Amino acid sequence: MEISATGRLVVRITAADVGKRVSVRRLAEPGVTDTKFTDTVGVLTSWDDGVLLITRRDGESVRIPESSLVAGKIVPPAPARRRGPAASYEELARVSSRAWRPVESERLGEWELRAAAGFTRRANSVLPLGDPGIPLDEALTVVRRWYGDRGLPAYVQTATGAEGTQELLCAELERRDWTREVTAELWTGALAPVADLAEASEVVLSREADEAWLARYQRKGMSEVALRVLGSGPSVWFATMPGSSQGAAPAAIGRCVVDGRWAGFAAVEVDPALRRRGLASAVMAALARRALDEGASASWLQVETDNAGARALYAGMGFSAHHAYHHYRAPGRAGSER
Repeated sequence: MEISATGRLVVRITAADVGKRVSVRRLAEPGVTDTKFTDTVGVLTSWDDGVLLITRRDGESVRIPESSLVAGKIVPPAPARRRGPAASYEELARVSSRAWRPVESERLGEWELRAAAGFTRRANSVLPLGDPGIPLDEALTVVRRWYGDRGLPAYVQTATGAEGTQELLCAELERRDWTREVTAELWTGALAPVADLAEASEVVLSREADEAWLARYQRKGMSEVALRVLGSGPSVWFATMPGSSQGAAPAAIGRCVVDGRWAGFAAVEVDPALRRRGLASAVMAALARRALDEGASASWLQVETDNAGARALYAGMGFSAHHAYHHYRAPGRAGSER
C-alpha cells in the first residue's frame, strides 16, 4: 500500500484513473471477516456516485464505497509469467478464434460477429478486438439484430486478467444488464514437455472426426455445421485411442489445431471407467508430437474454472493460466449451447 512520509496510508487514485490497474485497501465490512482491512487488485472500471468498481483478474467485479477507502495506488500490469511461452492477449485471442471458425462472420469495425447455428459459443459470439467504429450502444444494437436475424442469442466474448484485456467493456456490458453466463481460462505451456509425457501407444491420428471419435465426444446428434466447426482451423488433427473391444466407443479422444508456433488442444475426453490411467496424457502426447513435426513449439487450451480434475491434470503438464474469458449474453433471451 502507498504510505506517506509520515507513515500514514494514502489514497493516490482518483476517478481520472478509470481504466488503469490499481491496488486498494478498504475497511472490511463488520461481521464479514476478522480482519480490519480488505485488499483488492484489478482494473478500475468506474468511479461514480461515490462507488468504485474494480474488476479482478477472474472477471468478478468488486464494488467499494469511496468512504471505506484507506489507501490506493496505480500498479503496473501483472508481471509476465515465469514459465511457458510469452504471448499477448490479442495473439492468443486470434489463434484460439481460428481454432473454432464460424460458418458465417461479419465485421463491425474491428469487431468480428461470428455464427455457426449455435454450436459452441466460441463460434457464436462477437470477438471485440478493438473499436466497433460506432458508439457502444449502437454497436450492441447491431449485434442483437444480427444474431436475432439468425435465430440466435447475442453473445459477446470478453477477457480479463492480462494486459490488453477488456475489463472496461465487461463493466459496460454489466451496466447494460448483459449476463455473464460462462467463465473459463485460457492456459498456455511449452509443447515439447507434452510430447514427452507418454510413449507411442495405440493412439490413431486422423484429419477427420470419424464415427468412432464422435461416439466418445460429449455432444450427440452432431449437425453438419458442428462438424464443419470441429474441422476448421489451419491444421486440424483428431486423436482416437480404441476401446477395449471391437465396436466399443474409444477409450479416449482429443483434438488439436496447429497454427504457426501454436498447438491448441481441445475435446480431450476419456471413458469415465478408465480415468486416472494416463489416457488423456497419451492422447495429448500423440497430438503434441504431430504438432512438433509441423513446426509448433507452444501450446494452449481452454478449461472451465470449476473443472478441478482437468485443471490439476494440465497444471501437472506445465500449463498455467494466461487470462480468463467470458461470454456475456444480451438481456431478454435464454442461453444456447455452451
